[in-house]
Amino acid sequence: MLFRLIRMIRYGRRRRWRMLPILLMLPAMLSAQSTIVLGNATSALTGAWKFHTGDNPGWALPDFDDSAWSSVDLTPPPGSYDPYIGSSGFVPGWTAQGYPAYSGYAWYRLRLTLHDPVPGGLAIKMPDDVDDAYQVFANGRLIGELGRFSANGVSNYIAQPRAFLLPPGNGDGPLTLSIRMWMDPHTLLVETAAGGLHGPPVLGQAPVIMAMNHVDWDTVDHSLSSGFFEGAILLLAIVVAFSLYALDRSEPAYLLLGVNCVVILLQICLGEVVYFTTLIPAMPAVFLRDVMMVPLEMALWIFFWASWFQFRERADFRRAVWAIVALQAFLTALERAPLYGRLLPVGGMVWTSPILLALKLLLGALVLLVTYRGILKNRAEGLLALPAVILIGVAQFQNELELFHARLVIFLHGYSITASQIATAISLTIITVLLLRRFFQSQRAREQWKAEMEQARQVQQMLIPEELPAIPGFALESEYRPAQQVGGDFFQILPGDDGSVLAVLGDVSGKGLKAAMLVAMIVGTIRTLAKITRDPAEILQGINNMLYGRMSSQFATCLAVHITATGDAAIANAGHLPPYWNGVEAEIAGSIPLGIIDSPAIEQSRLLLHAGDRLILLTDGVVEAQDKSSQLFGFDRTRELASQDRSAVEIVLAAQTFGQEDDITVLRIQRSS
Repeated sequence: MLFRLIRMIRYGRRRRWRMLPILLMLPAMLSAQSTIVLGNATSALTGAWKFHTGDNPGWALPDFDDSAWSSVDLTPPPGSYDPYIGSSGFVPGWTAQGYPAYSGYAWYRLRLTLHDPVPGGLAIKMPDDVDDAYQVFANGRLIGELGRFSANGVSNYIAQPRAFLLPPGNGDGPLTLSIRMWMDPHTLLVETAAGGLHGPPVLGQAPVIMAMNHVDWDTVDHSLSSGFFEGAILLLAIVVAFSLYALDRSEPAYLLLGVNCVVILLQICLGEVVYFTTLIPAMPAVFLRDVMMVPLEMALWIFFWASWFQFRERADFRRAVWAIVALQAFLTALERAPLYGRLLPVGGMVWTSPILLALKLLLGALVLLVTYRGILKNRAEGLLALPAVILIGVAQFQNELELFHARLVIFLHGYSITASQIATAISLTIITVLLLRRFFQSQRAREQWKAEMEQARQVQQMLIPEELPAIPGFALESEYRPAQQVGGDFFQILPGDDGSVLAVLGDVSGKGLKAAMLVAMIVGTIRTLAKITRDPAEILQGINNMLYGRMSSQFATCLAVHITATGDAAIANAGHLPPYWNGVEAEIAGSIPLGIIDSPAIEQSRLLLHAGDRLILLTDGVVEAQDKSSQLFGFDRTRELASQDRSAVEIVLAAQTFGQEDDITVLRIQRSS
């Protein structure tokens, strides 16, 4: 049921007319024709009106014989009220007056004799509650309409206050008023006793009638102004949600809330547009809101709370929610124009409406289930969110609550506020506070994490040498570029008392603080082992003994080289890239990475470096560099750089410029004599 609130508000404020001293109701009824002496008064045209279903342009003519038509009295029955919202002064439509389940065209006709013409001319004010479009004729002449009548059909709008001037010269003598009505089949679903006029037109002096119309528009302004306040709250929530998401992309709940608030704001804007203007006909407005926006809003609330409580929804859960939403949208479309009465026959709602209610309740139950699981996971945060969830339920199920005659509208100094608007405003306020609370908590945690990373970086700087030792007979170069603040690469170059050099280079799987701490442990182990042995295989075996059993999913690749003063080189490799010997990949034995199994078999290979020979040791960050098209730097480019006798800095810069993805480390060892 869409846009029903305005009807109640308009009826509740209609008594203002009686507060004006010039608005005196003087109906005088005759059996076939009414004689009205207006003077300075107005008259409610309660009838008796002639009524007939169908459509014929000739029925607008004043000389048409309507004596065979049925008679309709538009006087509100004593104690009458709108069966949906309980407002008084409601005239039942034609479906309650002998034409059940009828939709389409119908005509009202009334013959009057006016005496004592009044200055300023006459005007007629149409009732604010009509189903759904009309044209008004005075003595066969069209004087105004609400809706667009054409050969292709009728486009109706949400009912708005309308008043039309009578042609000059109709203030004295006979006057035949003809009203051509049209009602969409869908209206039968959203209103009991639907059809035609739900109140009498009012005839009187043009200035008085226009003043009455102005009063009605003032009532509309008061009744809808609360929507602007609700929209302002939504705008604030949208700004906060998207701003927080821009600052913290790791929290999808911010994005989901922002998108949902946009959907709700679009619904409010759509309502304001259709009530204040005729830019959008009622049919597409209702279809867009009920079929697309309302189901989407409920789904977004489910996903928002699931994300808020940090549940990793399974794919089948998401598919189930979207399937329910799609089915709800489809069945709702069957009950809305233009499908209802065409694709779905009138009366088909007997089976669609219960299913729709069940689907809506199922989506509400999913929200409660997610909230319940959230309370079990984090009691404090779940209980803080519970009031917002309940208020969202009130906003979503306001139409259903009306069936229990709940007081869902309050009037404050002439302004109307619905329970849905109050619930939306309070719930968004609560959610915004929760968002800011979580954001500040995450910011504190992030600042703490940054401090810890800075400490780890400082520790790593102390462990990874910035200046290499001067060893006679060798030219040494190193370049280290972590991908993040701290890295998982490590290297050590340790001189021996006998003029030899021990170089160890490796890479720990993973990144961040955990990898940095593991690097610290490995470097400490290398320095300890180097005091005991210079054998590369024994060095790697000692690192493996330290790592095995201490890591769940991490490992380390490592390459150790010991070169004597005479150029004899012993090399041991555990899952790492082989070194480049004078630009060619050295053929050495390999082993599995360290930390995976206990006591792996680590073989040792030997090389002889002559004067001028060079070894280039590097990590996989060089070959795994990627450009914007995801193309790898690769082994061919790496081999080409090594064969060109490039320095360590040049090799690192080439890979980094290509597109660094991982930590990059390059050691260059050249025997000078």
